[in-house]
Amino acid sequence: MAEIPKTWPEVFAAAKKLKAAGHETCGFSNAWASWAHIEQFSAWHNAPIGTKANGLDGFDTVLTFNSPLHVKHLQNLIDLQKDKTYDYSGRENKSEARFGSGECAIFLTSSGYYATAKSTAKFDFTSAPMPYYPDAAGAPQNSIIGGASLWVMGGKKPDEYKGVAKFFTFLSDTNRQAKLHQESGYLPITKAAYEKTKADGFYEKNPVPETPLKELTNKEPTENSRGLRFGNMVQMRDVWAEQIEAALAGQKTAQQALDDAVAKGNAMLRTFEKDGKVEQSALAPSPRRKRSRSAT
Repeated sequence: MAEIPKTWPEVFAAAKKLKAAGHETCGFSNAWASWAHIEQFSAWHNAPIGTKANGLDGFDTVLTFNSPLHVKHLQNLIDLQKDKTYDYSGRENKSEARFGSGECAIFLTSSGYYATAKSTAKFDFTSAPMPYYPDAAGAPQNSIIGGASLWVMGGKKPDEYKGVAKFFTFLSDTNRQAKLHQESGYLPITKAAYEKTKADGFYEKNPVPETPLKELTNKEPTENSRGLRFGNMVQMRDVWAEQIEAALAGQKTAQQALDDAVAKGNAMLRTFEKDGKVEQSALAPSPRRKRSRSAT
């Protein structure tokens, strides 16, 4: 290939050529199915996953990713799956080894795969921004952050959190964040670490880890691309993946699969909304009764 594919049609065409050239079992694939083909796909195309700014503006969000754009994309995957031009690789990231082994020459996954790819792949590789459909208005937009969270238990006295504060300070150290980013591919949590990495000339020799940072800052975020907050998200991802799998197996049409994914997801959101309101009500302070005074 003279150039790295930028659009989905270009990826499809390149995958067909790769398959014809010897990659018979996999022209292209991905890890994290719902993350790649619903979450990041939607943000990159400035398409909503749900109402209320993807749940950021309220519990009463409603999923909407059964749109014509999403249906078209899933249908393309269904069609390409038939001859292994696209080959589904599961819900998680165990399939990343298919890229490291050379089986799948084009692979969509997290930037956190960088360290493993660097240590296992016996060939040169690079990274590129996610593909997009050129006829989708506003695409490419910007990607959304992934990764994990640090949780701290509540109910302690302020003095008891001093150790936690020191730990967060330790993690946020600029040099430490820059080193972790450069070695792992995970994104730095501070702008200072990114600026240091850039100033040190790291990306000039190692451009791969900068790709996701360029994606995140590609454009000013919109309501569709500034993040997402859906209750029971981990469980919902499994529901969405089940429907994608059913479509790829020929058990449902693309429209039916995404309609069902949205319907089942909305049912889970309504349960979360109800439970959330009950919890908020339980935590709210009780109104004080006014005392009446009698004249004596």
